[in-house]
Amino acid sequence: MNFNQAEFLTSYGLSSQLPKSDELEFAFAGRSNVGKSSLINKLFNRKALAKVSAVPGKTATINFYRVENVHFVDLPGYGYAKVAKSEKERWAALIEKYFGDDRNLGLVFQLVDMRHPPTKLDIDMTNYLIECELPFAVVLTKADKLNKTQTKERLAAIRKELPYGEQLTILPCSSQTGAGIEEMRELIEEIVSQEMD
Repeated sequence: MNFNQAEFLTSYGLSSQLPKSDELEFAFAGRSNVGKSSLINKLFNRKALAKVSAVPGKTATINFYRVENVHFVDLPGYGYAKVAKSEKERWAALIEKYFGDDRNLGLVFQLVDMRHPPTKLDIDMTNYLIECELPFAVVLTKADKLNKTQTKERLAAIRKELPYGEQLTILPCSSQTGAGIEEMRELIEEIVSQEMD
């Protein structure tokens, strides 16, 4: 799969607009400001495919990207406090409708900031993915901010902090240095090739 060929497809702001899932999809979920857009840009070797903002909670739509016939879906960040209640409800409806639909999901990448213990919302999201029996991997963002010892400590801790942490696929990543990006690509390609078989 040529990740450099990624293109922006479309955005949806309302749950009623979401189309049926006819292609294999990989979704990116995580709280506001966890670095989803930066990671997506790194994954596809692009500077500004996904709009990066200094303001948390900027991705208020579900954004679809495509590489060949595979879709990559950037979900709105959850848990940004400075957003009106009605806006939070719209986001929640969007995300729930997305996961509630019978989508052809290859994998959900749940992004968690490696520097800190998962928030209550991160844990809720992990539980939700487990309860819905959706395939997912945890991507620990901002790994470049920690030294080797801190990285080791946080990796051990996160396995205790997340539900079923010992059984989860956990990838430390950095959109700055590119650490973990190749592993993400390999995971994606493995799932795509299984789907093609």
